[in-house]
Amino acid sequence: AVVLCAYLEMGGIDLRDRSVIELGAGTGLLGIVATLLGAHVTITDRAAALEFLESNVQANLPSELRPRAVVKELTWGKDLGNFPPGAFDFILGADIVYLEETFAELLQTLEYLCSEQTVILLSCRIRYERDHKFLKMLRGRFSVYEVHYDSSKDVHIYKAQRGSRKDDF
Repeated sequence: AVVLCAYLEMGGIDLRDRSVIELGAGTGLLGIVATLLGAHVTITDRAAALEFLESNVQANLPSELRPRAVVKELTWGKDLGNFPPGAFDFILGADIVYLEETFAELLQTLEYLCSEQTVILLSCRIRYERDHKFLKMLRGRFSVYEVHYDSSKDVHIYKAQRGSRKDDF
């Protein structure tokens, strides 16, 4: 999360007044930083994490920015009807690619939340063969590029979008 936060803070991406959803938020660091950078953020995780997530958001966002951050339950592949399809400018995820049994649901969730314009940014370590398997699955449905690599932390940031590579030229 720290590497993706730093990447966003470097300013290559303007999040002001953009609609952002963070998947598998954990502590909520990424969603909090996106909110501080001006985005309207839906910070999601499974039910068990929500109380801690909500308290972190309350403790780490100035009161005037709190309305721009909404904590909401999302179990990948299950609670999608509670979210507008294709309504987000950015989908963010930090260190969410680790359980192979969740890959299909994560991909289903990404596809549901994506429009043609949505940018997905995922940061992760590539530790195991299963991590390569997820990237291959992702490339089967999206155009995927590595946009940043932090060698000191061994963390990759991937950008994924619908459509084919030819759309970028």
